[in-house]
Amino acid sequence: MEPASFAYFAPTSLNEALDLLEQHGQDAKLIAGGHSLLPAMKLRLAEPSTLIDLMAIPGLSGIRVDGDTLVIGALTVHADIARSDLVRQRVPGLSDAASVIGDQQVRNRGTIGGSVAHADPGADLPVMLTALDATFVLTSRNGTRTVAADDFFIDFFATALDPLEAVTEIRVPLPPAGTGTGYAKLGNPASGYVVISAGALIGRGVDGRCTRAHVAVGGLAGGPWRATATETTLTGRQLTAQAIAAAAAVAAEGAELDDDNFASGDYKRQLATVYAQRAIEAAVGRINA
Repeated sequence: MEPASFAYFAPTSLNEALDLLEQHGQDAKLIAGGHSLLPAMKLRLAEPSTLIDLMAIPGLSGIRVDGDTLVIGALTVHADIARSDLVRQRVPGLSDAASVIGDQQVRNRGTIGGSVAHADPGADLPVMLTALDATFVLTSRNGTRTVAADDFFIDFFATALDPLEAVTEIRVPLPPAGTGTGYAKLGNPASGYVVISAGALIGRGVDGRCTRAHVAVGGLAGGPWRATATETTLTGRQLTAQAIAAAAAVAAEGAELDDDNFASGDYKRQLATVYAQRAIEAAVGRINA
């Protein structure tokens, strides 16, 4: 399988990349690691006339803390997120998600910005980033804007990203004391793509009750599914095994589930319960003062 012919540019600055994007319009695509776009091009599911490679641009990778926010450059590869001591210590659920993406080769080349922009419903990071209430910094020649994860992912491979914008940063609020994060996934054994996954951020008060519950599930919809029924059921309750199980049992409530090549709708509903429970339990197990 070969892609259709295309022009290729490797700009060395963000401004140059954005200029090229404006010049070539909607027929152009930005590319970073390429592990999402290139397979689609080989299958002729995507046929951009121009590729603009971002990987030679300095300053778009790295992980740092800015006040109470974890800032991740869009060109940061999955492997660096998975093994970052800063991420493991402050947001371990994000490290969990990055560490189970594809295989080692994919993790060494794929980028967080590419995963966010491509919005594959079988991707790991969009699910965990939604649970973490992350925001995405989008940059064009007209300036920058910030979009919350809940508003960014629209449907299958569809986002709020304008064709002339690039994702430049991912910003994750650092969970405060008394909060834990976790991620759990059932991946397709051949591809590693999500069949069902869940990300959770759980807060616990001094009385043992849940003060905060953010839960997102992958594999139920065209993008990350915010399990609002689970969040509502758990908030204010003691974080017992029974309460967690009851909350996880409604993780797919409201989702319109169809059969696909991986699983039936009924099976995915059951899997959502199982993996939401695992993610919540992992998050609760990491809560400390």
